[in-house]
Amino acid sequence: MPHEEDKLRDACGIFGIYDKDGYDVARMTYAGLFALQHRGQESCGIAVNDNRKITHHRGLGHVGDVFNDTELDSLKGQMAIGHVRYSTCDDKGLHNAQPLVSMYIKGQLAIAHNGKLSNYVALKKQLELSGAIFQTITDAEIMLHILARERMITGRAETALASIMKKLEGAYSIVMMTPQKLIACRDPLGMRPLCLGKMNNTYVIASESCALDTINATYIRDVDPGEIIIVDKNGLRTIRDNVIDRNDARLCIFEFIYFARSDSVIENMSVHEARKNTGAILAEVAPVDADMVIGVPDSGIDAAIGYATRSGIPYGKGLVINRYVGRTFIRATQSERVSAVQLKINVLKETIQGKRIIMIDDSIVRGTTSANLVAMLRDAGAKEVHMRISSPMFLNPCYYGIDIPSSDELFARKYSREEMRDIIGADSLEFFPVERLKDIVPQLDCGYCDACFTGNYPWRVPEEYCE
Repeated sequence: MPHEEDKLRDACGIFGIYDKDGYDVARMTYAGLFALQHRGQESCGIAVNDNRKITHHRGLGHVGDVFNDTELDSLKGQMAIGHVRYSTCDDKGLHNAQPLVSMYIKGQLAIAHNGKLSNYVALKKQLELSGAIFQTITDAEIMLHILARERMITGRAETALASIMKKLEGAYSIVMMTPQKLIACRDPLGMRPLCLGKMNNTYVIASESCALDTINATYIRDVDPGEIIIVDKNGLRTIRDNVIDRNDARLCIFEFIYFARSDSVIENMSVHEARKNTGAILAEVAPVDADMVIGVPDSGIDAAIGYATRSGIPYGKGLVINRYVGRTFIRATQSERVSAVQLKINVLKETIQGKRIIMIDDSIVRGTTSANLVAMLRDAGAKEVHMRISSPMFLNPCYYGIDIPSSDELFARKYSREEMRDIIGADSLEFFPVERLKDIVPQLDCGYCDACFTGNYPWRVPEEYCE
């Protein structure tokens, strides 16, 4: 199994812009999506609003493959939203790419979504019983249907959105366009990140602050859990009817450990520093005598630096990543599946040979990649390989937008720590202690979700997942 497929995947990244300064909103969105590419690589899309007419282009693949100058030149307008997608289901078709654009009695509506509704099945059944027809299997289409119906009895789209948020369970950060407005919101538990930025008089919304940096926008703040932001010709305003006490929020802690880009800031906390903290704590609780600390690219590197700094063991570059291996590499046999890891990552033999190595990775999901990496280090001449994981053991599926396998696929559910160590072939194996998660981001002023480690879900687990 290739390195990418043995890693957890986040559902999506979103971007929105309302221009008041003459910017090319399509190209700004294109640049923003490039910065968010790590959040979704299966499909992407941009929708623009030009004087109340919404047009869009979507495609399968990376942002640079889907859009060219011709496509971008055709997307003119005063505001835009964009989306990059990883699917949390098996259907990766173009019909599921976002933004979704729809026409209803009040005009056009475009929406892009990051997260997962845990009551998706129940909501879809209700809508189908009332005659709704679906073209996709996305949560965004569920929201479009519910929003359009609510809009019929409310005066404004943002008021309708505030109302339907009470019906939605699970994680969602949304950007949407009406004929006159750019609207964004974050679910009341704030499970997925969303931030607000500004360039002169132009407002920008993005899943992560790294997208703001890419277009030289200034980070203002994170959108509060439950908050709705509306931008139109009159400026910016908010609706806070669904905002809760920040201590009751449940931001996904794995954003800091793995999903977010290391140069992003979430809730005023540096992702890079958070990952260094995981390594430093691991050095305290799981020390081992060794010659060098290395990190598995990319998110394992920051943790490795933290481990090395705290332990006093030198940090070194032992693994090199090939960034040009696509997810479409065809693997026909088991031997090819194993070799796919070597296509993605190579060992610096001259650095590794004859040394006792501590290798830091962000997680173990199925265990295949870890076993392959340990074998590669031993083949390169490592005397010892000690593995340290900068997250706790994954013991539970996620129902909120992370593609975690079913429980019986999870490595840590099937084997004891000693069995896992022996299977991957390491001399020792230790995980980040779940009770120290709060110390990763000690100044975080909101609660966090750790259900994939603890089983403490913030929403009820839907019945269809309990069979």
